[in-house]
Amino acid sequence: MRILHVNRFLYHQWDAESYLLALADLQRGRGERVAFFAARHPDNIAVPYEEHFPKYIPTDPLPRGPVGRLRGTGRMLWSSSARRGIGKVIEDFRPDVAHVHAIYHQLSPSVLSALRAARVPTVMTVHDYRPACLQEPGRRNGMPDAGLAVSLETWLHRRLRAYEPVRRFICPSRFLAERLTRAGAQPGRVRVLDHFADGAGPPPKTEAGGPLVCVGRLGPEKGFDVAITAMGMLRGIGELVIVGDGPARSALERMADEVAPGRVRVAGRLPQPEMSELIRSATALVVPSRSPENQPLAILRAFACGVPVIGTALGGVPELIVDGATGRLIPPDDPLLLSSAMLALLQNPREALAMGLACREVARRRFSAEGHLTALREVYSEAIKEGG
Repeated sequence: MRILHVNRFLYHQWDAESYLLALADLQRGRGERVAFFAARHPDNIAVPYEEHFPKYIPTDPLPRGPVGRLRGTGRMLWSSSARRGIGKVIEDFRPDVAHVHAIYHQLSPSVLSALRAARVPTVMTVHDYRPACLQEPGRRNGMPDAGLAVSLETWLHRRLRAYEPVRRFICPSRFLAERLTRAGAQPGRVRVLDHFADGAGPPPKTEAGGPLVCVGRLGPEKGFDVAITAMGMLRGIGELVIVGDGPARSALERMADEVAPGRVRVAGRLPQPEMSELIRSATALVVPSRSPENQPLAILRAFACGVPVIGTALGGVPELIVDGATGRLIPPDDPLLLSSAMLALLQNPREALAMGLACREVARRRFSAEGHLTALREVYSEAIKEGG
């Protein structure tokens, strides 16, 4: 099968990119032909067809000057260069199916229009809550940065029914699938399919103890400030390492120095192997999000490494964590309860290690790469039978 993956970038930026790059490696290992279409970026992996990729334009945030803001907004609304570029890739690669991921802001749904014109069956993994197909009319849907450009993007794409060419929407969580159908997607086009845990990662954790670890974009929606406040309440117990980058980094570093000096480290963005080793060394992964998550890959990595997870009971996270068995579920924005959950595992590292063994078993049964590939191929077949 010839599979065209379409995404804004081709480097390990966030979950969408990490998932598609790992998936493409698995598919090539099964003998599938794989190609990519994305926006140009200096951090992208080197792939064929780069000459057809549209130029990278800053959109998150938009540039301050009027010309830059106008160009960025235009790219978000409808990218003619992306449509032309993917048309040339389709003509040469002749995909049997297109697997679309995060296309908002950089590529826009113009690529879906090109895929429909070429009659390429299209499926889309919905990685987060930003696409217009998920936005219920009249609501910001918890998007913390929903400014004028994003609101205009959402309105126009809904008005144009820009996501109509997608034959199947793949949702990693039931929470996201329900939200998608509430926003107007036909239930028959929605499939729930877990992501997979990378079996090529580090071996499972065998020694008790270690730091607490947070992983993700350093923005207010992730709640890392709550984790820092919780660390301050532990009065000298434990260490927290925060992995990632984003607009809140400087504020989080200042807060860490003030609230828990010497016990919270903001490590920035790390290479995938180094991040996986850090998670493996942890007593627990902490996911203190104050906005609903979908199915964070960091949780699946922790499970595969045999590390329990403390997470907020929002979005798809409760579908992953069994409270008291594979981790702890807590309410958002509650540093006192979070510190209590942290303390319980830090003071009982062998209990945390036992929870980690249960996590490892969940990863083996539920998040295997082979199971994911088999189910995904069935979704591809459904889309191909319906046609482009």
